Amino acid sequence: MKNPWEEIALNDYENHMSLDSVYQLQTMNEMMKEQLNEYKIKTVIILGVAGGNGLEHIDREKIEKVYGVDVNQKYLDECVNRYPELAGVFKAICADLLNDNLQLPDSELIIANLLIEYIGYECFQNIINSIKPRYVSCIIQINTDKSFVSDSPYLQAFDRLDEVYHQIDKTSLINTMNKIGYIKTLIDERELPNGKKLSRIDFIIKY
Repeated sequence: MKNPWEEIALNDYENHMSLDSVYQLQTMNEMMKEQLNEYKIKTVIILGVAGGNGLEHIDREKIEKVYGVDVNQKYLDECVNRYPELAGVFKAICADLLNDNLQLPDSELIIANLLIEYIGYECFQNIINSIKPRYVSCIIQINTDKSFVSDSPYLQAFDRLDEVYHQIDKTSLINTMNKIGYIKTLIDERELPNGKKLSRIDFIIKY
């Protein structure tokens, strides 16, 4: 059976995320600008890149290679179409992160925004352990009610997501990363209009 994210139209996803009542696309764009400029790195992997929200903040004078990973090839095609200025810098990788035989390139920074919720702690831990980047920056959603998808006219598009959704919390994520040699360096939280929060948690590898 296909991963549910392969069947969600990018327009539905982005229109939902950018609603005034949700405001996640805009908030994540601001946070990703900070993620991309926080560290002196030349390579970055963005897990679950979707339509490339935030890629406009890539500084080509500093970053030499950006790997955008997603399970939906149409999302990746749209990234390439939207950011022609990143030709030669941005490389799209179509991959299901739940695949046990997954192989991804080396990178100094891994960004995973609203991604761990759909692969779980163990899978995320395995991915980080296989690449061993110096830095990891994640954004997770803090829910204030039972629903992890905010109410909107596009709600039906996300019907199958509960098949792959995992509830993620800060403490468990920090403990998961500690077990593979990463220590927390930052927590930054942003309030959303519907009462939910986006929590950015950064880690650095212990040498």
